[in-house]
Amino acid sequence: MEPREENLLESLIGEEDRKDVSNCRSFFEEAASESERLWYLAGPATLNSVCKYSLGAVTQVFAGHLTTLELDAVSTENMVIAGLAFGIMYGMGSALETLCGQAYGAKQYHMMGIYLQRSWVILTAMCICLTPVYLFATPILRVFGQQEEIAVMAGRFSIYMIPQLFAYGFNFPIEKFLQAQSKVMISAWVSVWGLLLHLLLSWVLIVQFGLGLAGAAASLNISWWFVIFGQIFYVLQGQCPGVWTGFSWAAFYDLSAFARLSIASAVMLCLDFWYYTFLIVLAGCLRNPEVSVAAISICINLSGWELMVFIGLNAAISVRVSNELGARRPKAARFSIIVVVLFAAFIGVFSMILVLSLRDVYGIPFINSPVVGHAVSDLGILLSFSLLLNGVQNVLNGVAVGAGWQFVVAWVNICCYYIVGLPVGFFLGHFLDLGIKGVWGGMISGVLLQTFILAGITFFTDWNKEASLADSRIKKWGGRLVENKQRTELGI
Repeated sequence: MEPREENLLESLIGEEDRKDVSNCRSFFEEAASESERLWYLAGPATLNSVCKYSLGAVTQVFAGHLTTLELDAVSTENMVIAGLAFGIMYGMGSALETLCGQAYGAKQYHMMGIYLQRSWVILTAMCICLTPVYLFATPILRVFGQQEEIAVMAGRFSIYMIPQLFAYGFNFPIEKFLQAQSKVMISAWVSVWGLLLHLLLSWVLIVQFGLGLAGAAASLNISWWFVIFGQIFYVLQGQCPGVWTGFSWAAFYDLSAFARLSIASAVMLCLDFWYYTFLIVLAGCLRNPEVSVAAISICINLSGWELMVFIGLNAAISVRVSNELGARRPKAARFSIIVVVLFAAFIGVFSMILVLSLRDVYGIPFINSPVVGHAVSDLGILLSFSLLLNGVQNVLNGVAVGAGWQFVVAWVNICCYYIVGLPVGFFLGHFLDLGIKGVWGGMISGVLLQTFILAGITFFTDWNKEASLADSRIKKWGGRLVENKQRTELGI
């Protein structure tokens, strides 16, 4: 960076960014203050994530008390078919974490509602493109070597779940839109009511009326759309003044530029989600596939509960980094990263100890089969290491999204997960005949490598340079509306 540019940047950073943490006392004082900011965001975001994750988890619990085959069908649809769609929708919606977060920090409020509508347009188009995957889920699962009975029943359940696909397309953009403004509590409360509704509907439709998988699908679809309409109602009621100014044809301008960042975000996060999807597929190719799929899906389900906490921290650090970079405060962004990594490591260690202590009982709520329960217990040590790694890895992903590094992290994920993790898992599981332990061990190797690489990237990043790039990124992905706004302000 040229000296002149550096001086200009220093003038823009402001006094708020010059934190004195040269001694332990000042460090802990600033860390306590930063913790309040993080948990103000992370607490409701975690509750929101846990409730939404619980929608699928509750369905798996009810299905597990029907038959093992129906549990396998729901797990396969949830992890493979819905997992594919969830990864794409969540990833593309996460483009708003970068754009809305940095626009909010830079006080470009007028752009945020336009970004939201653009994201809805792009994600709805993607939902239409993904619909054939749901319609032809059975032959797709057969291609991946899934057992015939599981493939047929999972395919039928996938057709029932098409409304959930479109729910994903509307949910993630509005969730990120509210999150960038630190309006996370409304999403949390709506999700709590959605989960309560889902519990009631699941009990009525599956237990009382005996509708089986059809009842499970109806309950899940209704609950997802309840959550979406609740958030949209909040926005349309005028709770986001200056940010939401109504529907606009401007949402259809510069879609190609916006789509590029959305696709980059999708690739980055899809590679994360699909990694676990491929574990289910590999498990289905092992000997005794029903037990293998059920055991590994239960462990992934349990891992997902902890992951929801880290998604809350992921959301919080994404907002903090994007807001601070948008406001040209790189030191504040960097300090926030240090604090959130410490929190993530502590939670990961606690989760590891908890699983090791309860390894013989944590699978009981999910299944009646003692064979599957024993298989789940055998995975306890590997599951505990996964929970330890989940923390730091997920908050570093949040840093990447807040800073706009989606393209870089996408390549890191390809190398770590698909060139290292999955081949190692396949080799250990099949050639060395270690079964699901080998598959899970290969997964851990990929996550470990990715965590080290992301930590290195974050540590060696020039955050002053990232702050100077934030404004240009808003212009690049925001299109000509930002230019027109600036011209109007200058009287051009």
